[in-house]
Amino acid sequence: MAEKLKVAVVDYDAGNTLSVTRALKKVGAQVELTPDPERVLAADAVVLPGVGAFGDCVNKLRERGMDGACREAYVSGKPFLGVCVGLQVLFEGSEESPGAEGLGILSGRVVRFKTGVLKVPHMGWNRLGLVREHPVLAGLDGEFFYYVHSYYPKPGEPGDLLGQTDYGGLFCAVAGRENLVAVQFHPEKSSRAGLRLYKNFLEWAQKS
Repeated sequence: MAEKLKVAVVDYDAGNTLSVTRALKKVGAQVELTPDPERVLAADAVVLPGVGAFGDCVNKLRERGMDGACREAYVSGKPFLGVCVGLQVLFEGSEESPGAEGLGILSGRVVRFKTGVLKVPHMGWNRLGLVREHPVLAGLDGEFFYYVHSYYPKPGEPGDLLGQTDYGGLFCAVAGRENLVAVQFHPEKSSRAGLRLYKNFLEWAQKS
């Protein structure tokens, strides 16, 4: 029997960590929820969740030394998955928190919705459309995922856009490059499609 993939879920008091951990375990991962940067670097793969304001999240990452651990995990080639604000903090900055620097792993900034008559925050189920094929997104083109957010990233590099959703106009719902993929929606709240995404991530990571 193959050994389970060891996945570190970054615990920095700013994430939907319990639901994420449960979903990963359900699809077969050996999960460690950890506030320790060294444990993150010792894992086979890394998941960075996030809930709340951009500035609060990046500050908490820095306070715990997790900003450096996340960058090092990415640079080392570990499979890396960002979720919700865990996607946003990978960029350079956000309109939500002027002056707060993101991790800068991906170029571009996070901006607020300008949707006209549509309500902000964007909350509820919306369809994902793939821009570029990726193993983590296999079988998920056209599936519905659950969103709760007022801001979304605008990648500086067109090739980093993997998937998009329409809410008063198309916006980046999935971004990534090399060993990193990050999603704006909540897979752990997205029923069958969300579990499929986590399972795809584990299978991709096993092959990496």
